[in-house]
Amino acid sequence: MAKMTDKKPGKVKAKAKAKTASKAKAKAKGDAQSKPAFDLTPAIHQPGVLRRKNHPTRAKDGQMHVLLTHVVPHFGQPGDLIKVRPGFARNYLLPQGLATFATPHNLLIVQKHKQRLRELEEARRADLVNLAAQLAQRQISIEANANAEGHLYGSVTADQIAAALNAGNFKIGPENVKIEGPLKELGLYTIKLHLGQDVETDVKLWVVPTHTEEAAT
Repeated sequence: MAKMTDKKPGKVKAKAKAKTASKAKAKAKGDAQSKPAFDLTPAIHQPGVLRRKNHPTRAKDGQMHVLLTHVVPHFGQPGDLIKVRPGFARNYLLPQGLATFATPHNLLIVQKHKQRLRELEEARRADLVNLAAQLAQRQISIEANANAEGHLYGSVTADQIAAALNAGNFKIGPENVKIEGPLKELGLYTIKLHLGQDVETDVKLWVVPTHTEEAAT
């Protein structure tokens, strides 16, 4: 008579679990062996390396960007962003204080400074345009010694015209007065004034004979 084996359900379940765990362990081992021990991703794709590679102070194509802080003949004016060879920058421009690194912070400072200068220039030009409009409506007079025919014994100069304008509360210098040759006759003249920033205007000038007691009698 055949002998029957009595297998308990608990033992069967334990065996199944052990078998499943063994398979999972083997699979994990295989996956681990299939992966490299180190990250072989090229360094150029790593964020930190990209930042260093693209840093504004790093030389690219044999040259580097710097910001000028002083006038450098043949290179530019303060605030200009220029490209130079690294050796020229590190051995001359930077040690002499003629330039600084073109970092994002420095670029931002220069940008704000230039914006401020533009605003000041625009305000200055608006003042000049207003001054030009006022001068165009004014007339000034200068007395000069002249003979009976109206010929001056001397001449009217840019200094005299500027002084007459300043007497009328217009701040004009002799360099702003543009006359073609000396004024040597009595009469009415149109004087051109260059106020700056390509703003020009005209002012009417009367050259009149000097008033004396003899002339009055």
